[in-house]
Amino acid sequence: MSLTENLEKMLANGNDSAMLRFGLGSAYFNDKNYQLAIPHLKKCIEWDSSYSAAYKLLGRAQIKVGLGDQAKMTLEAGLEQAALSGDKQTEREISVFLKKLEKH
Repeated sequence: MSLTENLEKMLANGNDSAMLRFGLGSAYFNDKNYQLAIPHLKKCIEWDSSYSAAYKLLGRAQIKVGLGDQAKMTLEAGLEQAALSGDKQTEREISVFLKKLEKH
């Protein structure tokens, strides 16, 4: 059974959480299944709006499927959350993605 299948099974069994949703979003993203990653990453942020890594990955997935305007808003919100939580690494990474997005 794949990681995605295991995580989906956990979700189906009622084990919903921000961490599970981030794991599912990450797994789908890594499998290049960006459309399926997006709703899980959005749900992760609904569970925990301070989860800055989820904003970063959601923004990247949105870019991959051509949702540049949404990605910009997502990444800007993630940048704010990263700054609030002192997550300097994610802050730097999101800044890079925003700069790349502005060039296109």
